[in-house]
Amino acid sequence: MRELVRRNLRFFVIVSLAALGLRLVFLLRFPAVVTDSFIYGEIAKNWLQHGIYGLGGPGEISPTYIRLPGYPAFIALIFSIFGIDHYRAVLVGQVLVDLGTCFLCADIARRVFGPKASKIAFLLAALCPFLADYSAAALTETFEVFFTVLALNLAINALSNQRKGSWAACGAACGAAMLLRPDGALLVIAVEIYVIAVFIRNRHATVREPRLQSAILLLAVAILPLCPWTLRNWRVFHRFQPLAPRYANEENEFVPMGFNDWTKSWIADYVSVEEIYWAVPGGKIDLATLPPRAFDTPQQREETERVIEDYNNLLHVSPALDSSFEAIAERRVQAHPVRYYIELPVLRILDMWLRPRTEMLPCDSRWWEFNDEPKWSALAVGFGAINLAYLLCAIAGWMRFRADPTVGLLVLFVILRSVFLGTLENPEPRYTLEMYPVIIVLAAATFVPRRKLT
Repeated sequence: MRELVRRNLRFFVIVSLAALGLRLVFLLRFPAVVTDSFIYGEIAKNWLQHGIYGLGGPGEISPTYIRLPGYPAFIALIFSIFGIDHYRAVLVGQVLVDLGTCFLCADIARRVFGPKASKIAFLLAALCPFLADYSAAALTETFEVFFTVLALNLAINALSNQRKGSWAACGAACGAAMLLRPDGALLVIAVEIYVIAVFIRNRHATVREPRLQSAILLLAVAILPLCPWTLRNWRVFHRFQPLAPRYANEENEFVPMGFNDWTKSWIADYVSVEEIYWAVPGGKIDLATLPPRAFDTPQQREETERVIEDYNNLLHVSPALDSSFEAIAERRVQAHPVRYYIELPVLRILDMWLRPRTEMLPCDSRWWEFNDEPKWSALAVGFGAINLAYLLCAIAGWMRFRADPTVGLLVLFVILRSVFLGTLENPEPRYTLEMYPVIIVLAAATFVPRRKLT
């Protein structure tokens, strides 16, 4: 990659400046420091100032495990250098990390499809508004994307040279991804499945033993960074918690699983996440925002309206109310299992992939109704078109090079993660961002000769 950059220095400098400019536009115009950002920031401050990984003010700090330590560690580092609550410095750091993601995308494309694809991938990554947008959001996405593409790049390199150091480095990158988000474990699973599949396919070849050793070494190194965190949680909470809880709940905190199951029995789009799922608890549920698929019969509609009315009077989900939501959910699943286990997950996956990805911008989430200011409606339509173009090019690139075994690893990761996302009751487009480097690499393959370049 260094040789490619040296020979095309002018191209990479100009495109890097364009990438930096695009990300600074988002940082200056649309910086996003949201509720989750302040949770990470509070943990970082308490960790930095009081040596306690927890939430709360001085004298009332309680240890927590609701967030993994990777991102709070980065924020604590920035706060220690630039000052407490200096979130702008956090975002500047993320912009620089995202530029690194662009180079990693280019390096994967170079390894798989050749130098021309590398330059195209770098251009597509540098000018990708979705990566740029989240680099200006104080959330884990930018770092998660970086370590995901780093791990995939190292895995591709390790598959070609079979060096233990390459596999160990890949495992370390996977471990870093898991220290940021629990779903980073999907990256390890995808690489492990692929390595084991190669091992089985080559079971009669001389490379059999190194392949098996590679899978073991990768898993061991990936798990290693989680050990201190797991031991800390066992010592403090007497609980085996190697990752963060699925619902980011504290110990003994009530989780309204009945409400979650009811939501999952009909939700298919991000709009409902904003209008209903995130409104609970604390906000009222507007019955008018429920889609028709939330009711199977008039009787069920009446029952659902009564339960929601009870919630709107309380503005929290009590255990008794949660049981009422659960009862409705169970009947809906029993009546339509195909819808629950297949149709709705597919719709959620499609919604996460095809939305305009403007959730961090001032655009109305109901962008298709065009009831927003014209500039935001135009931005939503534009982002939607750009997203669709990236996806169509990626599909075209995959179809041209689908026989390449390395492409199989990239596609496996996308499929595995997409299937997992379909099981969630909160289909947020940002959850697909970790897969966007793969989209960029495959899209670049559309514009190179069909034969694999070296």
